[in-house]
Amino acid sequence: MPAAQPRRQAGRMDAFDAMSKNTSAFFLQAAIAFGVSFLGVLGGIFFLPLDIWPRLFLAMSAVFLVTSSFTLAKVIRDQQEAATIRVRLDEVRMEKLLAEHNPFTTDPLK
Repeated sequence: MPAAQPRRQAGRMDAFDAMSKNTSAFFLQAAIAFGVSFLGVLGGIFFLPLDIWPRLFLAMSAVFLVTSSFTLAKVIRDQQEAATIRVRLDEVRMEKLLAEHNPFTTDPLK
């Protein structure tokens, strides 16, 4: 008779389940979609019936929007990564090591 498996709680995720791996095809699709959309916006700005200064302002705004989107995505990813169980366990281990460390001991084995 096989041993009973522990029941998993509903809504509970392990640290390894939360870390998803993207395939190279998905990465390529995302990169192509980004390139096409960014070039489409810049092309649309270029062909607007405006003078050069309003076009440059719109282009600068589009570039700023893209860079701030990358920054926001990185901040959200870092915040989610910091909340994983694995990272919190590493922080607890480091705090324990620092609490037990005495820099004034001369015996390296202690």
